[in-house]
Amino acid sequence: MNPGRPLRLAVVSAGLSTPSATRLLADRLADATRRQLADENREVEVQVVEVRDLAVDIANHLVTGFPAPPLAEAIETVTAADGLIAVTPVFSASYSGLFKSFFDVIDNDALTGKPVLAGATGGTARHSLVLEHALRPLFAYLRTVVVPTAVYAASEDWGGSGDPLTDTLPTRIVRAAGELAELMRQRPGGSAVRPAEETVVPFEQQLAALRPE
Repeated sequence: MNPGRPLRLAVVSAGLSTPSATRLLADRLADATRRQLADENREVEVQVVEVRDLAVDIANHLVTGFPAPPLAEAIETVTAADGLIAVTPVFSASYSGLFKSFFDVIDNDALTGKPVLAGATGGTARHSLVLEHALRPLFAYLRTVVVPTAVYAASEDWGGSGDPLTDTLPTRIVRAAGELAELMRQRPGGSAVRPAEETVVPFEQQLAALRPE
């Protein structure tokens, strides 16, 4: 395999505190993805976007339509990346408003075809379905390619008892990272794979095909 230029991995973390479980999960997902790509001698540049630091700029952009330089740089980081990890804390059984607002200021077509690994954190495992009823539809609307395994981490997932039947967070992280790495490998030179050209059938041929023999 030709290593080409380094692959770019953008990480969006919407945690509100420092440190935060959201950033911790985002970092572990990014590290696992980087290590899987490193096994094939693919260099990866990881850039982290802390949405908390952009809260005021996001609010101003929603009102004025013009992004401040830090927000414009964050948007460029995400849209130019070869892969995206997006992690949000759960509030009221859904993603945080700040997380959603960040993706609201990105053009609807800017993430088309981009591989995405979605993650979320919360105080109880009962919120884990947020991955399926909120995050996956959001990224489907943006026409991204969401990896099959999304990762949710509840408070109890961070303790670890050493029991392989219950300590599943590390396993889920590795599996999801592997899926993201595989999609990123398919982007030669870090660029999106061009779709095959659509065959256009002339209208006269379509009409003839509808006529009875």
